[in-house]
Amino acid sequence: MTDYRFYTGLLRFVAAKADPRDTATAAVMAHLAPLADEIDRAGGVFTVAPADLATTARAFAGVAGFLQKQILPEAVAHGHAEVERRLRWSVDASMEAVRILLVHAAEGAGQAVTVRLPPLSHSPEKGNRRER
Repeated sequence: MTDYRFYTGLLRFVAAKADPRDTATAAVMAHLAPLADEIDRAGGVFTVAPADLATTARAFAGVAGFLQKQILPEAVAHGHAEVERRLRWSVDASMEAVRILLVHAAEGAGQAVTVRLPPLSHSPEKGNRRER
């Protein structure tokens, strides 16, 4: 199992938690499963089309919020240090993806954005490189 499979499993899990009756949220979360597949195939890299930057950023923000509020407290309460470390990395990586996507959305350059996730052992601000 690669470091990213833990993360992509979380992306799929959060996407599956979206209530299909809430069409706005379901539409946002629908971006996550294909991105998880891409991250698995590309070894921690994914690309977002210009028209999807803001929506995908919202999806990653939702992942970070869900993990931080619902999952991380359980890992901490049960003393699972390695799971806690991976969850904290997942929150940080998700928020870094949000930052990158929103910056590019605000620039309005009309180009796809490629995000490279950091290795699990590094924090997103130290290991993330972005490309256009």
